[in-house]
Amino acid sequence: MYNGIYLLSGLLLQIDQILVHQKIELLEAIIGFETNNQYEIKNSMGQKIFHAKENTDCCTRNICGPLRSFELQIKDNFDQEVIHLIRPYRCTSCCFPCCLQEMEVQAPPGNTIGYIKQDWHMFKPKFSIYDMSKTKVLSIEGPLCAISCCGDVDFDITGKDGHSVGRISKQWTGFIKETLTDTDNFGINFPMDLDVRMKAVLLGACFLIDFMFFEQTGDSGQRCSVFG
Repeated sequence: MYNGIYLLSGLLLQIDQILVHQKIELLEAIIGFETNNQYEIKNSMGQKIFHAKENTDCCTRNICGPLRSFELQIKDNFDQEVIHLIRPYRCTSCCFPCCLQEMEVQAPPGNTIGYIKQDWHMFKPKFSIYDMSKTKVLSIEGPLCAISCCGDVDFDITGKDGHSVGRISKQWTGFIKETLTDTDNFGINFPMDLDVRMKAVLLGACFLIDFMFFEQTGDSGQRCSVFG
């Protein structure tokens, strides 16, 4: 366990920004058949530090769509898994407050370091970030409408005192790419001195937000709010 935390510290300690780039899957782009999502994760200088791949079966991906449960493996450049994300099947609508979205973050695999849980709100997407003891550490609040229209969509990260400490931004990638594919780019900003475990949990929050609001499967359109 300690070797895993040490490895995570070496990769995230001196970082205050993470860039997440989803890879374009040709089969998905051409015929709309949903494949396992894959991502490259880079630092602010564009250097690749991780790669991530979703692990779900074909039926789950294409029947359940963006609501699907999944596990996501995040590996370093030596192909060693350093972070493991677990998302159970949950509702996303504000009409079902008893079964909202959540995700468990493990680093290394098998060692839980935190959780992301959606907070009920009538209009806005809100989330709480918890540490391993389920103590709330950070909050995330998104816009009333999460549709990207020629600009970034920001989800603000705040501390216990309510002051902003960073953001998760769904970055505008251009009209053609946004229209023809569901591949997304994100930027995550946070304080340099933030606990590396919370940096890893915020990375997990980025993937949860991607699936909730920006993932499209087949004929399903992009969600624009907590209503759908």
